[in-house]
Amino acid sequence: MLRPAGFGLILACVVSLSSAAVILENGMPILWAQTASQPTELPSQNGILTPDPWHFLNRMSLYRLLIAASDPFMGSMGTGPTESPLWGLPLQLGWMLTSGRLADPTGATTCGLQTGDPMCISTQSWWACVNYFTSALPFLSAAQQGLFGPDVQVQLQVPAGVEDYCTTYADCSTRYPDAMSKWDAFFQALKVSSESVLPDNEKKDSLLGVYWAAQMASTYASAACNARQSHYSSEEVSFVNNWLNSAEYVSAAHFQANLEKSTLFLTPLPSRILREGDVPPNVADLNQEENHSLYIFSWMRNINTMLGGTLVRLWKSAMCSVATREKGRELLEQLLLNPGFATSTFLSIITGMTTSC
Repeated sequence: MLRPAGFGLILACVVSLSSAAVILENGMPILWAQTASQPTELPSQNGILTPDPWHFLNRMSLYRLLIAASDPFMGSMGTGPTESPLWGLPLQLGWMLTSGRLADPTGATTCGLQTGDPMCISTQSWWACVNYFTSALPFLSAAQQGLFGPDVQVQLQVPAGVEDYCTTYADCSTRYPDAMSKWDAFFQALKVSSESVLPDNEKKDSLLGVYWAAQMASTYASAACNARQSHYSSEEVSFVNNWLNSAEYVSAAHFQANLEKSTLFLTPLPSRILREGDVPPNVADLNQEENHSLYIFSWMRNINTMLGGTLVRLWKSAMCSVATREKGRELLEQLLLNPGFATSTFLSIITGMTTSC
């Protein structure tokens, strides 16, 4: 793993490459080459793995190990080495790092800042807190399900005085039983998927359904992070809620968050924390793609709110089959990535799709 002196220099180079969100380095998630490639490379004590999820490379290592351990069961996802839906998670973590969203939002410490420790992940960051539920929890579940070998025990580190994060499988299962049981179900489904007689497209769709059930259970459990939203501007909090709302659409469509697709959807996300007065699609120092994505996320939540939640319900009811979910993924791609795609078209297509269910 990379020597500490090199962290800031590499990160500074990565961030300076573009004003847009930077999530790739040599075709892989940023700083991927500096992460642990084997569980034995993680910190350990008395035979127990003790990774520090409040250090960026340790948290990113959880993803690298998770992807490597689950890849042998991912054959239905495709033939390439980066087809697993888990790839969206390290890319998302990289975006949070380079956009400043893992740093201490209170300003009380230099955690996560270039002038402090750029690899530090703040326990006060709402983004870091929410990401904990999709990094620590699945890793603990995977270890419990034997993906890293028999009898591998994990005890996550936590900064002194911080008590609102679970650190072991038993602890997380007690605090967040629904999320942990759904991650368990996903890893169990993975292990038996190779024996399934379903065609690969149906097997893939089924696995993605179980995966997104776990992802969304983690997202719902992360409501425990809500108090940390008070550290941010009203514009950033609005984006937070729009971002959470968008997950309802992505999950219902069983989006295959592989490396290629996730890069497309994450690159247009805002490359910095939003400030008071930032009004998309007219934020001057964000590029056209960033402004468009912010506008669409806002539109999706506002329309759903105006309709009393009907848009999300319509969407979920339309995602009723392998075929409609495939159309749904194409529709989301058009809406989020094609500025010329009319929002009215999105609404009319959804309405039409529900009649085929």
